[in-house]
Amino acid sequence: MNKRLSIYLLAMVLVTGKNLVAQVKPVVKINSPAKQTQLELGLLPDGRLQYRVRHLGKEVVSWSDLGLEVKELKPGRTTISRLLPQKIHFGQIPWPIGENDLIENNYREQELLCRSGELNYSLMIRVFDGSTAFRYLLAGQSGLQNLQISKELTRFNLGEPYRIYQYHHESVFSPVWTDSLKTTSDLPSTLSNGKNYLSIGEADNSNYTKAELGRGQDANGLSIFFARDTVVVARLPFHTPWRTITFSRSAIGLHKYSELSLKLAEQPYARVPEWIRPGKLIRSGLNTQSGIDCIDLAKKLNFSYIMFDAGWYGPERALSSDPAIVIPQIDMKRVIDYGKENGIGVILYINHVALQNHLDRILPIYKKWGISGLKFGFIDGFTQKGLSWLSSAVKKVNDAGLFINIHDNYKPTGLSRTYPALLSQEGIRGDENSPDAYHTTVLPFTRFLAGAADFTFCFPNSKSDFSRNLKVSKAQQLALTVVYFSPLQAIFWYGAPKDYTNLHELEFFKYVPTTWNQSLYLKGEIGENISVARRKGDTWFVGNAAGLTDWKDKIRLDFLSPGKSYTASIYEDTAGAGISRRDIPVKKGDSLPFEIKAKGGMAMIIRVL
Repeated sequence: MNKRLSIYLLAMVLVTGKNLVAQVKPVVKINSPAKQTQLELGLLPDGRLQYRVRHLGKEVVSWSDLGLEVKELKPGRTTISRLLPQKIHFGQIPWPIGENDLIENNYREQELLCRSGELNYSLMIRVFDGSTAFRYLLAGQSGLQNLQISKELTRFNLGEPYRIYQYHHESVFSPVWTDSLKTTSDLPSTLSNGKNYLSIGEADNSNYTKAELGRGQDANGLSIFFARDTVVVARLPFHTPWRTITFSRSAIGLHKYSELSLKLAEQPYARVPEWIRPGKLIRSGLNTQSGIDCIDLAKKLNFSYIMFDAGWYGPERALSSDPAIVIPQIDMKRVIDYGKENGIGVILYINHVALQNHLDRILPIYKKWGISGLKFGFIDGFTQKGLSWLSSAVKKVNDAGLFINIHDNYKPTGLSRTYPALLSQEGIRGDENSPDAYHTTVLPFTRFLAGAADFTFCFPNSKSDFSRNLKVSKAQQLALTVVYFSPLQAIFWYGAPKDYTNLHELEFFKYVPTTWNQSLYLKGEIGENISVARRKGDTWFVGNAAGLTDWKDKIRLDFLSPGKSYTASIYEDTAGAGISRRDIPVKKGDSLPFEIKAKGGMAMIIRVL
């Protein structure tokens, strides 16, 4: 038995604290459609509302507190005044800009009308097979129009030690046991005890504050903390973000719930507009010729966009810089027109300073110019003020017919379903920040459970190996474009376009899509390795990436269609730090062995003959 777990169990026997001896009076049980997952609600004798969660018959979250504290109203005992009828929902969400064409959306829902002291609120619960979600809804409060939420009482008592992969937006990951957590961890946070894997996250945060996980009052318990704001202003009626918990017996099983935030977000549009076009992009230098050269390379490699980054309208943080006035070094009209002639769109970076001061003015100007989308930079992804402004800005850009990529500290909570023009975001510690192979093999099981992420790939060219940024092999870079999901994928973040003369090494980039009909996580363990297969039409793409140790294994090609013959084009690292390709015949059920060196990778394209 794990030594830490043994110590914890002994402590459980010895301790007789209030939380251990208190008896919870069950009130209601909500089962998922297939009865795999159950959320139970109850009241303690002191009037606290609590919940617990079982999955596949085993308790995964022990009795834990729920509720809110508000400044204007006195706290007190919680009573449940009414249970609304449970509802069961079966449906699918068509999602042509995602990891799968259709998102299964099956759950059972329950709403409870509660009173805690002077505070009236509703608790909305949805239970899926393998995950749960709940949020607080605030309506009328004795004539008050606003409330100040000073604390969210939501807790997650795990009942036994878990290792949490602690991080903050673009930081490294620091695995630590829950009883030793000294700081907070971003949502979503992934936890494992070697037997079970959990992800605690949020969805539909468009007007709240950034919440993080920290140590709770109970052993191995976690609580919600506000990262920056001391209060959240609730202009009634008001709802908090969904708090989500997902469960799996394997690390790769967590990916099944990577679309949960999309299921929980509002959907004002019946379908994704046809003008939203995902694709790969090249970042251009800040001059006309670089833009022209990038368009030429983009066309050659089947990319869709080029991007002018910070500086194209002057110093990005200067109030005097006008985002409607292009620096003299760039003939923007010439570049945009040349891009249209070649089927390549232009994306423009806008800093938060310019967005706040000029957004309404520049949107019609940019539409007239004919650009395709915007990249937001250095927005405030921490405070209620910043996140509320951001959701309103995304709506404006969406309604203007331009798509968006948000960079720096923002992470998704499902806003892309509400505004499909939000194709991607950063918040990931990509190649700009020199991540190592441990980081690249932790990300699929952590940050990517929240949604798409722009990794800003720095693939080497004939002039530079970008060794300062790139800590993994070339083949791993190829593989990660399959492993990592982003409808808008930045492939060449650094480097002049004419330096990419190593076209044989870039061939995979020409074919790999950015959106998919079907996605499967095949193998992997957090921080060790990952294998992902994704389908576009009849063609499968597979990405395998190793962490800091060699990886020798095999994958079964059971995902291929029966009765069809395929050719697998396999792209691998060579001894001379290059890329080789070999083609082999394969069919459904074949077992494909591989050996990948530490920090290396392997990418495949499997085509029907």
